[in-house]
Amino acid sequence: MRVLLVEDDTSLQRTLVKLFKTQNFAVDATASGKQAVFLAKTNDFDIIVLDLMLPDIDGFEVCTQIRDSNLPTPILMLTALDDVDNRIRGLDTGADDYLPKPFHAGELLARVRALARRSANDKTSVIRVHDIELDMAARKAFRNGKDLKLSGKELALLEYLLVNRNKIVSRAEIAEHVWDMNFDPRSNVIDSFVKLLRKKIEGGTKHKIIRTVRGIGYTISDGV
Repeated sequence: MRVLLVEDDTSLQRTLVKLFKTQNFAVDATASGKQAVFLAKTNDFDIIVLDLMLPDIDGFEVCTQIRDSNLPTPILMLTALDDVDNRIRGLDTGADDYLPKPFHAGELLARVRALARRSANDKTSVIRVHDIELDMAARKAFRNGKDLKLSGKELALLEYLLVNRNKIVSRAEIAEHVWDMNFDPRSNVIDSFVKLLRKKIEGGTKHKIIRTVRGIGYTISDGV
C-alpha cells in the first residue's frame, strides 16, 4: 500500500512515517498542502492521510482540489477531538473518513486498511487465491494452512499482487506501491524479491502461482 501523509507537525509526521513503515507501507510525506495536491495528481496513492491545519492551504482546500481533479483516492482526515463542525465540513468536501486527535496507532492503521479495502471493493481482510490465504489484518500468509513466514517486504509484495489479481502489474507499479519514491527503478530488487517470494509460496512445485509476463511485469490469476 502506498500512503501520502500530509502533516506539518514534524514530530508527529516522523512518528507516523515510522508507524506506516512497520506495516511495510510505502510512505510519501509532506507538510505542504500545495505539494500534497501536486503529489496526489502526479502519483498513484492507495490512501491519503490528511491533517487539517497546514502552513499554506488547509486540509479542506487540499481535499477540494483533489476531488475537483476527479481523483477517487480515499482520504482519511485528521481532526481535533471536539471539532464537530470541521469533521462535517471535511466529509462534505470529499473526505471518506475522519480520525480525531489524539488517536491510537492501532485505530489509525485499522481505518487506513478499511478505506483501502473499501476502495478495492473488498469486504474482507482475507484474500484467498488457489490454496494461498493472505490475512491483511494479521499480516500473515498461509498455503494449505501453513504459515509461509514471509518477511515484511515479501508480504507487502504478495498483498499487492493478490489485490491486483488477474491484472498484469509492471515493475514500476510495484515500485510505487511497495517501495517509496526514493526507490531506484533501475535496480533488480523487485526481481530478487519476486524470486524469494516464489521460492516460499511455490515450494519448488511445477505449479507457478506468480507468472512473469516478459517485458511487462508479473501477475497472479484466479485460474489454473
